Amino acid sequence: MAHEFGTSEYVQALQEAINSHEGYERAARDWEGDFCFVVDKSPGYPEAVRLYLDLWHGKCREAYRVEGDDDKDPAFVLSAPSTVWQRVLNGQLDPIRGLMSRQLKLKGNMMQIMKTPKAAIELVAAARTVPTEWPS
Repeated sequence: MAHEFGTSEYVQALQEAINSHEGYERAARDWEGDFCFVVDKSPGYPEAVRLYLDLWHGKCREAYRVEGDDDKDPAFVLSAPSTVWQRVLNGQLDPIRGLMSRQLKLKGNMMQIMKTPKAAIELVAAARTVPTEWPS
C-alpha cells in the first residue's frame, strides 16, 4: 500500500523503514541529531508540510508530521519543494549533491552532515523502500 508523501501515515511508514534498514543502522551508529524535513509550499502542497524525525545512533526514536506549533527545536531543518523531494526519493538527486547545489536548504551544522555522508545516503535508501504517492 502506497502512502501519500508528507502524511502522518507516510511518516510512520518511514520510521519503520528506517528502523529496519541495516545499512542506515551501520552508517549512522555515531549519529545524534533530530531533523525537521520541510516540504515547501509547492504543487500539491498548498502550505508547507513539516516532518519531524528524532535520529539517534542508527534508529529513529520518534517520527511525526508537525501540526501547528511544535516545542521541538531540531538540530537540522532541511527544506525543498515537493519536486526536489521527489527527485531525491526517486534516486535522481543525491542528497549531498542537493545540499551542495542548494536545491535542498539546510539550517544546522553542515560540517556534522558532511562527516557522515553515508548516513544521509542510507537514510534516503531507507526512505526509498516506502511505497510513496505524490499529490498532483
